[in-house]
Amino acid sequence: MSWHTASVALCCLVLFPTGSFAADLFRDEVAPILQSRCVSCHSDDEKSGGLSLQSAEGLKAGGDSGAAIVAGDPQSSPLIDAVTPEDGEAAMPQDGDPLSPDELAVLRRWVAQGAKWPDGLILEEAAVTDTDWWSLKPLMRPPLPTLSDEDAAWCRTPVDRFIRHQQRERGLTSMGQADRRTLIRRLYFDLIGLPPTYDEVEAFVADTRPQAYERLVDRLLASPHYGERWARHWLDVVHYGDTHGYDKDKPRPNAWPYRDYVIRSFNEDKPYTQFVQEQIAGDVIASDSPDGVIATGFIAAGPWDFISHVEVPESKIDGQIARHLDRDDMVRNTMETFCSVTVGCARCHNHKFDPITQDDYYSLQAVFAAVDRANRPYDLDSEAARRRQELLAQKGELSSARTALEKRLRKELDVSLDDLNHQIAELEQAGQGHDRPEYGYHSQIESRPDVEKWVQVDLGESHSIERIVYVACHDTYNNIGAGFGFPPRYRIDVSDDPDFESGVTTILDRTGSDQPNPGAAPQTVIVSGPGEAGSEGVVSARYVRITATELAPRRNDYIFALAELMVVSPDGQNLAAGRTVIARDSIEAPVRWRKSNLVDGYWYGATRSEENRTQLADLYRQRQELLAALAESETQQKIDLVNERLAGIERQLKDLPAPSLVYAAATEFQPQGNFKATGGAPREIRVLRRGNVLSPGEIAPPGTIAAIAGGSGHFDLPSNHTEGDRRAALARWITDRNNPLTWRSIVNRIWLYHFGRGLVDTPNDFGRMGQEPTHPDLIDWLACEFRDGGESIKHLHRLIVCSATYRQASRPQPRDADIAAANEQIDGGNQYLWRMNPRRLEAEAIRDAVLQVSGRLDLKMYGPGFQDFVIEKPQHSPHYQYHLHDPTDSRTHRRAVYRFLVRSQQQPFMTTLDCADPSMQVEKRNETLTPQQALALMNNSLMVVMAEQFAESVAGEQQALPEQVRLAFRRTLSRDPQPQELKALIAYGEQHGLNNVCRVLLNLNEFVFVD
Repeated sequence: MSWHTASVALCCLVLFPTGSFAADLFRDEVAPILQSRCVSCHSDDEKSGGLSLQSAEGLKAGGDSGAAIVAGDPQSSPLIDAVTPEDGEAAMPQDGDPLSPDELAVLRRWVAQGAKWPDGLILEEAAVTDTDWWSLKPLMRPPLPTLSDEDAAWCRTPVDRFIRHQQRERGLTSMGQADRRTLIRRLYFDLIGLPPTYDEVEAFVADTRPQAYERLVDRLLASPHYGERWARHWLDVVHYGDTHGYDKDKPRPNAWPYRDYVIRSFNEDKPYTQFVQEQIAGDVIASDSPDGVIATGFIAAGPWDFISHVEVPESKIDGQIARHLDRDDMVRNTMETFCSVTVGCARCHNHKFDPITQDDYYSLQAVFAAVDRANRPYDLDSEAARRRQELLAQKGELSSARTALEKRLRKELDVSLDDLNHQIAELEQAGQGHDRPEYGYHSQIESRPDVEKWVQVDLGESHSIERIVYVACHDTYNNIGAGFGFPPRYRIDVSDDPDFESGVTTILDRTGSDQPNPGAAPQTVIVSGPGEAGSEGVVSARYVRITATELAPRRNDYIFALAELMVVSPDGQNLAAGRTVIARDSIEAPVRWRKSNLVDGYWYGATRSEENRTQLADLYRQRQELLAALAESETQQKIDLVNERLAGIERQLKDLPAPSLVYAAATEFQPQGNFKATGGAPREIRVLRRGNVLSPGEIAPPGTIAAIAGGSGHFDLPSNHTEGDRRAALARWITDRNNPLTWRSIVNRIWLYHFGRGLVDTPNDFGRMGQEPTHPDLIDWLACEFRDGGESIKHLHRLIVCSATYRQASRPQPRDADIAAANEQIDGGNQYLWRMNPRRLEAEAIRDAVLQVSGRLDLKMYGPGFQDFVIEKPQHSPHYQYHLHDPTDSRTHRRAVYRFLVRSQQQPFMTTLDCADPSMQVEKRNETLTPQQALALMNNSLMVVMAEQFAESVAGEQQALPEQVRLAFRRTLSRDPQPQELKALIAYGEQHGLNNVCRVLLNLNEFVFVD
């Protein structure tokens, strides 16, 4: 009987006070049962069936069907009925084993004694503490199984001994070895993802040397195409993509260096510890190598919510949720990829099945608390990288020093300066707004904020300048309001050179950090002190320029707008009034927007009072006198010295070669709307009750899974540690030789891609909800061999592909029919590998093979990916139109690993062939056989074009149709056709042409299956 479905009559719940004995019974015996077996589903936040068992109040309230218990009467209590087995099964708990007889007896006794619940006691869900699980046990190399002489003779590598042992225990018999044509094709596709040529197959078949097979394995592992093949597998797991995903799904033009890093790493057979550590904390652990930065593209590989990061500030709830979910993706990607543990299940509550607590989960979030996903610069030249790091470190120290000095200077300021600023602000904002439509200057629209724009006024000749006043726009259209288009970062320069290439004086520099939007209040900067023109302290210039180094966000784009620019002489005259305005670009849409509006004397709230002008001029002079006195202070002199040194560092940075960019984990980047860098200061991470940002608990220090760490999971870091130290600590913990998960995880992944099934068939979940290993000793032996033998993935390949197990036939010969039938009865799913699994090629391998046999495959490696689509509306919400792509475009004929991967609109042809969804971690691809696949292979525009070009290539080498068909057959299947096959294809060609013969060949099962 289920609590969720039972119809229970309403009854009153009476709690009988039975003294301290009943309270002790609850605390000591009842509470542990409720915490470990009930509260995960029946809590205040997650009232399954409407019932909470966290508190006395929840119990009193009952559930959807009425009261949960009747105090003093266990037989009439629905809760007792729900957990009592009926016909051998209990309805509750739904996701676990039934309560034991002892546990049932405790609950019945508690109810019989009055169901006393101690006052104020609130139960929290108990964490799983049992670490007695295969994947959590220490990793120890098991001995090789003892076999009979006959079975030992069958074995080629140690792998076979474990396989053979399991087969014998189950009464299974192995199939015979596949023929050499099958083996070479299998090796080519498994190791480099391309088919062998006819000549390569014939040479291997004719090679009778004892080590011919092993030499072929070594040659393929040494091929640069090996890295391309195995990088594709890795990119599936880490859900790499070239767009953000979500609603906007904007492109990531700088994601590809991470993809290339993975290819290079596989080709170099990089030790796995280094490979893992670089991806989590390479910028810390391998800071002297470009790979150190590029590899952290792993952290940024997954989807990213553009709207919730750029358009919503982190101070708002939606912004906090977006960043919380972004860190969740980083944590899941890291722990599932490298350790095969589902830590994400502990985001809202303690993991229900594995020893992972909410504290563990949020400690892992704290590791990534300072990083975001953004374009990050890196230097390919190691010397330039070293020099840049030195300069940036000096810049950081000087910037901190300047901040401290400026804080000291503010304390030195007399209160009278505050009074003057207040009076000036009131006068500058005095007056009434006007309804004239001349809003001001408006730049052209840009798709990103880091495009520099400028506007300048020509004063006619060089003049002495006392102050510059500039006013932001106030656009009433669509309630845009004051401050429209005002740049977050900008500077004001003056010069006598209209091109500002010489004699430039910077009057105001606010490019170092984002500035608050001033609204429509006029902003004033004092340029010169009192004195005659040409005297010391007086600045003269003909041209005044305002440059926006970061544009203002509008809705989905960026602009620079300004209502008014006034250049005031010492005698109070506005030198800019009516003068010529020049801009880098401008939207000329009179009367609202045009350059001349910048100097027309009109702005929102403009003041025309002569008395106002006189008062302002007097206040400006008073403030300048005070500032001039402060400028002589020792603190200001120190600030000037720091600024001079910072300017020198900026010049040296500018002289270095321009860095490249990679989309990766970043703590420093140009702000984009509300998306701003942390500067390396970790956000405060708190344990969130039920994963709700509105229910924060205690602060979570950086750490990992305590149960696996063998004690406290918190990292022992100094109080002044950097955010990179957190990631480095996690990277070292993951790659610790005593961490059993890491080494078991990677060997299982390699095995999966060779056999189509892992030794553990849930590669991302080694917990209790995942599959247990079919060969536990083999996975441990491989993990120890890999860990202790140089961490070489290529060595793992050799052990596997050189084994007798791997070399088995996938289909029995007639002589083996009886053996196969018997095996099918015992192990129909082939879990124990008595034969090789027949496998269809993945989407990428099919596409690459089609291009290769057609003579159109471009083997160029590395660099930006090709786009087999046309983008519409790229500045807003891009639409990726695959049907507009020209399949004859040779730029898109590279290997599929270099394809630009779109998350929201995936390539239809590739998706039909079960290509991985880059929005998800795909640890194991689906493998389906559908009519749509056959139709796509026959009719997709790429297949039609490649068949035509295949036929054209063949016709260029052979004149007669029979020889053309024979050559096309050899290229496609790497063998000669049988007489009946040749006859049928020639007849088909005579009727339908060579193009269609090639289409048929590209659609054969023998072409799209590994073997």
